[in-house]
Amino acid sequence: MKDKKGIIFTGVIVGLVATILVKYGNPVNMGFCIACFLRDISGSLGLHRAAVVQYIRPEIIGLVLGAFFMSIGTKEFKTRGGSSPFLRFVLGFLVMVGALMFLGCPLRMVLRMAGGDLNAFVGFFGFAAGIGTGIFFLNKGFSLKRTYSLSKLEGYSFPALNLGLLALLILAPTFIFFSTKGPGSKYAPWILALAAGLIVGSLAQRTRLCMVGGLRDAVLFKDFYLISGFISIFVVALIGNLLVTNSFDLGFASQPVAHTDGLWNFLGMMLAGWGSVLLGGCPLRQLVLAGEGNIDSVISVIGMTIGGAFAHNFSLAASPKGPTSNGQVAVILGFVILLVVSYLNIEKADIKLKGDVELEA
Repeated sequence: MKDKKGIIFTGVIVGLVATILVKYGNPVNMGFCIACFLRDISGSLGLHRAAVVQYIRPEIIGLVLGAFFMSIGTKEFKTRGGSSPFLRFVLGFLVMVGALMFLGCPLRMVLRMAGGDLNAFVGFFGFAAGIGTGIFFLNKGFSLKRTYSLSKLEGYSFPALNLGLLALLILAPTFIFFSTKGPGSKYAPWILALAAGLIVGSLAQRTRLCMVGGLRDAVLFKDFYLISGFISIFVVALIGNLLVTNSFDLGFASQPVAHTDGLWNFLGMMLAGWGSVLLGGCPLRQLVLAGEGNIDSVISVIGMTIGGAFAHNFSLAASPKGPTSNGQVAVILGFVILLVVSYLNIEKADIKLKGDVELEA
């Protein structure tokens, strides 16, 4: 599925699936949101106590398992890791801080744009600026060093963990938290959401769908293969919002789970974009890679999950009322950390792109 027809088809399916999930219960403009859903899972496990965002999202479980089964079937499953694991944890954490300042991951940004949310277009320009900054350091020789082969058991552990989460969702023991109001209380039936995740995870694994990779390749190589997938997501989601969910609403104000502070929408997504370039892919891509056996991506996803918990425990996340002062400080500090990490990991003797920095795309 490396031809452009394959990735366009994947984008069409993702846009269609996102529309269906909203139609059957997910929050508007949140058919898929990796950042929001990881945050919800962390809340459901009790890592934060923001009562309105606690739910084990089957879409995340399906994404991982879909990528896992597809990579096994195509013999692309390969357990590897050891490329600056703690730095990847920190970068994943910061990507989540930026995403929750904006209130959405790159995928939700596209879905919000398709819903008429003009704040998301501001976020897009910030995201592009972050990717441009990351590209600057890639061209200077940024690298998180090589990866190493690991045991198969290591690679199977993360998919197994997601099966455990699925069991907790279905059994719903008393120590798991579920929102009774707010975005966390709005969800499609779990079997539908799981199936949606399996489909998207499988297709994303085959086509290497990645928003960061798409913009990176378009800028560096004039290669529009990956970005064409997100264009098709936008088009299909736009049609779905107009004709299926009747949720298209052009403007800045009163958008679902969004705020109108343009500066911090821009800076939040700039932080997320820069951090994602350094990681080697957007949050969606990190989940898919984790399902393929990439333990470095597992560490990145864990960093995002913990970042989501911290964001609500320490009032870093924005809300429809706008950003918090704590969140603003966290984003600025995040830029400082990214600058230090970017500069200190430049390999002056070898400035070509290599390893996972090539976004696996």
